[in-house]
Amino acid sequence: MTSAEYPVTRRLATFLCESRFEDLSVLLRHEARRALLNWTGCALGGCTDEAIERSVAALAPFAGPGQATLIGRGERFDAPNASLINAMSANILDYDDTHLRTVIHPSVPVAAALFALVGHRKVCGAQLLHAFVLGVEAECRIGNAVSPGHYARGWHITGTCGVFGAAAAAGKLLHLDAQQMTWALGMAAAQSAGLVEMFGSMSKSLNIGIAARNGLVAALLAKSGFTASETGIEGKFGFANVLAEDPDYAAITGGLGESWELLLDGYKPYPCGAVLHPVLDACLEIRERQAFAADAIASVTLRVNPLAVLRADNPGPRNGMEAKLSLQHGAAVCLLQGAAGVRQFNDDSAADRELGRLRQRIVLEKDAAIKVEAAIVSLLTVDGRRFDARVAHALGSSARPLSDAALEKKFFELAGLGMPDLAAPQVAGLLWRLDELADLSVLMELLAP
Repeated sequence: MTSAEYPVTRRLATFLCESRFEDLSVLLRHEARRALLNWTGCALGGCTDEAIERSVAALAPFAGPGQATLIGRGERFDAPNASLINAMSANILDYDDTHLRTVIHPSVPVAAALFALVGHRKVCGAQLLHAFVLGVEAECRIGNAVSPGHYARGWHITGTCGVFGAAAAAGKLLHLDAQQMTWALGMAAAQSAGLVEMFGSMSKSLNIGIAARNGLVAALLAKSGFTASETGIEGKFGFANVLAEDPDYAAITGGLGESWELLLDGYKPYPCGAVLHPVLDACLEIRERQAFAADAIASVTLRVNPLAVLRADNPGPRNGMEAKLSLQHGAAVCLLQGAAGVRQFNDDSAADRELGRLRQRIVLEKDAAIKVEAAIVSLLTVDGRRFDARVAHALGSSARPLSDAALEKKFFELAGLGMPDLAAPQVAGLLWRLDELADLSVLMELLAP
């Protein structure tokens, strides 16, 4: 089917422009507030991480006028660079949300682009909430169209598809018309990038920060009349045909406005790759039944989806970032320490000798019949006892969602980590009633020291 017969980019752009806030259900609006509470907490928790300190130090001498807040920090940057830093802050702890069908972390680039715009124009909460929902919808639908081959090939899908979400959301907030939005999506396609090869390093988060910045720039350029291909997604040499095989365009345009990808979003109870989470659930379940000394465990077998093995088979993580994508490390900390928090995935934990010895006795088994959000764990003790645990849906997935109270608790913990002096209950209250706020400047003032 040719692009002339199926104008995907134009149809998506038209939907984004014609969508009204009133079209969003009460359930969808509430899920958007949950996602933004989670995103803000993640950005606060990561705002003083070494990667962010290095990024701010590198870019501060070149940043433009201070238009936008760096979440949890005193500096103000130009909007594009603020979106980059805030997206990196929200991703660096690997505590951000996950759209399990694609493994996109949808809120990170979208919210970062929007919060950067709030710094230099008056925006009400309902406008931001609406733009956020649309940005998530655009990036996840495009991700659906190219999955699973795109990610399996080595493209970092939050980077490659997140740029569309950032462009769509920023474009909505800038009131682009259908022609301008089509150009914005085309420019997003031209800037789509990000490699899985960067996982385990600071540049994993850079992939996502670049998506936020580039998407915002695409919307700003389109607003000024800067042109782009009108078939940036579906053209012969467009995003889908170049970066994927046999793309499913109906996944982008089918049922627009009828089904919403944000309702399939999941929120992490653990600061590590989502593919680890069912294993952590299972190991914590075993640990609740029986505490073990490391030398009492003969072997541990993890039966998981092949994607989990592809992304997280690392028995010897060299640092905390690599530990966040190590099934062996995640299982070891849960079995020996009965916890999987920020401390369990830092550099000291990765270097722990007892954990290292147990990691070597953990075996991975690929099973295509097991879903990404599921796992089976079997532990054999030295004295011959066996402990099994099966998890059909990881905690935090859409099938076992975190409650509002759990999300708020997570927000308070992360805020305390990155910005201890924050009036956290006040900020959480504003985020829970975001669409009632006439001006978001009061929120942004609270998010800067």
